[in-house]
Amino acid sequence: MSKYNLLIVEDHALTRFGLRTAFETDAKYGKIFEAPNASKAIEIADKSPIDIIIMDLGLPDLNGIEATKIIKQKHSNIAIVILSSHEQEEDVIKSLRAGANAYCTKDVAPEKLIDIVESVIKGAAWFDPKVAKYVLNAATMNESDKVEENINEQKEPSQEKQNKKIKTETSLTSREKEVLAHIANGLSNAEIAKKLEMSINTVKVHVCNILHKLSVNDRTQAAIKAIKDNII
Repeated sequence: MSKYNLLIVEDHALTRFGLRTAFETDAKYGKIFEAPNASKAIEIADKSPIDIIIMDLGLPDLNGIEATKIIKQKHSNIAIVILSSHEQEEDVIKSLRAGANAYCTKDVAPEKLIDIVESVIKGAAWFDPKVAKYVLNAATMNESDKVEENINEQKEPSQEKQNKKIKTETSLTSREKEVLAHIANGLSNAEIAKKLEMSINTVKVHVCNILHKLSVNDRTQAAIKAIKDNII
């Protein structure tokens, strides 16, 4: 089995050490690189086969958003997880536009971060529940559409829209709605299994059914649709 090469970009040596220690214990990771600033991170990404980057936002030269943008423009195959102590909407949206695949706050548990990184490597996107509302806003219509939507909200919704919403809500079983609610809260399959007292394989089946019924490709899209359509 091929191993993933990881780059940790963080200006605090102690934090870098903690992250490195956490990932070194996982056999799925091969080389683990470190960079104390954006310039070094870009240099490493240019010269080494990196699969995934954990990127701090508050770097001493370029910030993590600018570094993400530069690296993504040159190496679109590299997945980038933003790790930040901030929850400001501006940071989240700029990170998304720069090409980040995930946004986590620094209070995330190490084992949870490992799960997030692995899911991102496999093609998923992940955003901390604390900032999910900002992701939702970014995924919705432009400002002019929002104005029109606000006006239309004062009117009775069309029968077609009502039927569509009813169909979306009733197509999910009560158990699937429970699983979807936990997905929207950022729980992993293992955490959902423990919460609902079921096997992890059963959770995986529910997740597959949810993605199919909502016509989405991954858990993040499912969570966004759940919130947007008031399914949960």
